[in-house]
Amino acid sequence: MADIDQTNPERQFAVQRIYTKDLSFESPNAPEIFRGEWKPQNELNLNTKVNRLSDQAYEVVLSVTVTAKVGDKTAFIVEVQQAGIFTMAGFTEQELGPMLGAYCPNLLFPYARETVSDLVTKGSFPQLVLQHVSFDALFAQHQQEAATQAAEAGDGARQH
Repeated sequence: MADIDQTNPERQFAVQRIYTKDLSFESPNAPEIFRGEWKPQNELNLNTKVNRLSDQAYEVVLSVTVTAKVGDKTAFIVEVQQAGIFTMAGFTEQELGPMLGAYCPNLLFPYARETVSDLVTKGSFPQLVLQHVSFDALFAQHQQEAATQAAEAGDGARQH
């Protein structure tokens, strides 16, 4: 995104702060879960939330939840809310969407991934390193789904 500043000097982007907003680790079936064979099924859920703090400041919260199950028993649940405060100026409304919905979560994810890994290891489970996530692709998919739903809602309104 450094090229944005070069092509349009009125645009400004800055990371003010990155912090852990909330975290949780649960191992509801410990110590029994440690006695069996470790072949977990992991489920990853991601969500982002944007809070406008001022005309140019935004809090972006990336929520990461990992649930590991062995058979029908939950080994652990890790929930991390990694947040950041970002200032942005000179961006159009159309440009703010991808910045807040993709670029900022891409910046936050490595911090959340490290926190998840640390919590899992401290819970006495084998290290879990989350694979890279393309928030650009997720944002584009979300925009497409929203457009499809809006089109369907429009068609439904015309049929009545």
